[in-house]
Amino acid sequence: MSPYELENLPRTLKRVRTQSIFVIRLEVMPLQVIGQTPGAHRRVGVITGGEFYGKHLSGKVLGGGSDWVIVRDDGSVELDVRLVLQTDDDALIAMTYRGVRHGPVDVIERLGKGEEVHPADYYFRITPRFETAVPRYDWMNRIVAVGVGDRKPGGPIYSIFEVL
Repeated sequence: MSPYELENLPRTLKRVRTQSIFVIRLEVMPLQVIGQTPGAHRRVGVITGGEFYGKHLSGKVLGGGSDWVIVRDDGSVELDVRLVLQTDDDALIAMTYRGVRHGPVDVIERLGKGEEVHPADYYFRITPRFETAVPRYDWMNRIVAVGVGDRKPGGPIYSIFEVL
């Protein structure tokens, strides 16, 4: 029997624990569709604003961020996002994330038409990273985070969690 089998591992290696950081809503302009490039079907979403709310920090999303989207041949969407958060106490935090969204063809078509789709009907996950120079939020520079998303017509909503 291998010592690496799940039942032989310490408890901390058998599960992932998380705690909520915040919920964030992004406002995104209509997509700029670049089209089929040599590497992928490319489109860009310009982030015009938004807001985030959490137990330890809340504030607004500053305009000027963007999401460089790749639509893969299998219909999956890869996200590459950069934006800036401004907390209620005026700290600036850079937030970047990569992610993936996919699901049944009919669900993805409905999302593409701007229809409401329950987030349990498709997969939408991100891996945020944070950078800040503000000492009171320095802890964010050293965490691993994950997010679960819901694509709304005006932009996504994510629940962001710190992996403990």
